Amino acid sequence: MNIHIKIYLVILLVTGLSSCKKSFLEVDPKGKVIAKVTNDYNLLLNNSSYYTNGQFNHVVMGDEIVSVEPYYTSIVSIPAKLSFQYADDIYLPTETPVEAAALLKLLYTYNKVINEVMESEGGTEQQKLAIKAEALTNRAWIYLWLINYYGKPYAAATAANDPGFFIITTSDVNVNKFERASVQAVYDFILNDLKTAIPELSLSLGSRMRVSKSAAEALLGKTYWFMGKYAEALAQFNNAFTHMPTNFSMALFDYKVNLAPGGAWGYNPVSSPDGYVTGPANEPQNQEVLFYKSMLSGYAYFQNDFMLSPATMDLFKTAGNSDERLKLYSDRQNGGGLIATPKVRRKAGFPYIQIGITLPDLYLMRAECRARANDVAGAKSDLETLRKSRMSATDATVNLTDPMDMLKFVLDERIREFALQGHRWFDMRRLSTDPLFNNKTYTHQVLSKTGDVIASFPLKPERFTFRIPGKIMDMNPGIVNNP
Repeated sequence: MNIHIKIYLVILLVTGLSSCKKSFLEVDPKGKVIAKVTNDYNLLLNNSSYYTNGQFNHVVMGDEIVSVEPYYTSIVSIPAKLSFQYADDIYLPTETPVEAAALLKLLYTYNKVINEVMESEGGTEQQKLAIKAEALTNRAWIYLWLINYYGKPYAAATAANDPGFFIITTSDVNVNKFERASVQAVYDFILNDLKTAIPELSLSLGSRMRVSKSAAEALLGKTYWFMGKYAEALAQFNNAFTHMPTNFSMALFDYKVNLAPGGAWGYNPVSSPDGYVTGPANEPQNQEVLFYKSMLSGYAYFQNDFMLSPATMDLFKTAGNSDERLKLYSDRQNGGGLIATPKVRRKAGFPYIQIGITLPDLYLMRAECRARANDVAGAKSDLETLRKSRMSATDATVNLTDPMDMLKFVLDERIREFALQGHRWFDMRRLSTDPLFNNKTYTHQVLSKTGDVIASFPLKPERFTFRIPGKIMDMNPGIVNNP
């Protein structure tokens, strides 16, 4: 065990939804988690930082990717293949949905801390409030994901009536009946958790795996950003930059140095195209991570199932062709051998997807908010700060003066920075309710070896929302599923 807990604790084990007799919270405790003193709850948070080696299927739903033969036919993961096809149901009724299972596993722990820490023995009132604030921030992070899977994209005019997800505040595994709250109610719940937490959080903590004030402010800004409330989001992003932790490094990696042949990340122009580039350590050395949550993705280091499309690859073109991020994509299949389909590329680095809050995401979200507020100079500054760490200073320069052109450039930069990491799917969702972009349609394609389109899968509006998994529906009779 990697923490020392002096309480009578048999560690909380969590399993999938293996029986309809269990609460869909998916918690199957072996023994009990018995916490008494304040530090017990603090230690529970030490052991609850999120990491999964299960691939969330939204990663393959962005419009930046295609699939090509012969790899498409041999895709092993049926949920991934169905997700790429924008199918209505990607799981059988008896299957455990990885998206819900992975997130709900932690909800029990965070609710337990929130509900109990203030009555714990020892510790000051301030310590208890700080621990509770961290748990509230983590719970808000979970719900921001859940509502963006199972609720409609936020639209102020309809959010109060659009069905969202179940608001669960109990840590009682015997409670197994819940009602769906509205999209608006879930967002209000997230906002309340974060606004309650922020005043009690420290500027600096011992690790990026815990919650700093800056991390919670950034998450609050991201919540407003998903809601299309860009002025409110911008204020919080500014706060997050002002309150950056100082007891561990927070800085952008210089790809020109780290991805140089023989550099820290192991790039080799001969061998890397056949394999993958390691990239930064997952934790704690990843200096771009503000709020640590991560996922191991096979799409970034050994699978050939999904590729970046020719159109996506065109986005990386610069006058000097100096974008170092291109070294993370290969025209060779994993293990060697050219990919027959022209102009597509396999992602060949980094295995870990950061799904918490990172500096690149923070810079790009703020740049978008600034562009929407007609602050072209501010957006340019944020963009160039990021781009100078990815390419030559000349290529990094953004010579745009029109706010709409700048906004479109920011959205393209998000694709360049986060391709095949799942961010694009969430951008597609939120932009679907934006009057500036809501007329855009999306279609996934399967390409032949010669580049011809042999299958197309259009995205219908209903599939911006995942259907509630069958196991959860079975445990909550009367709940209406998403169409």
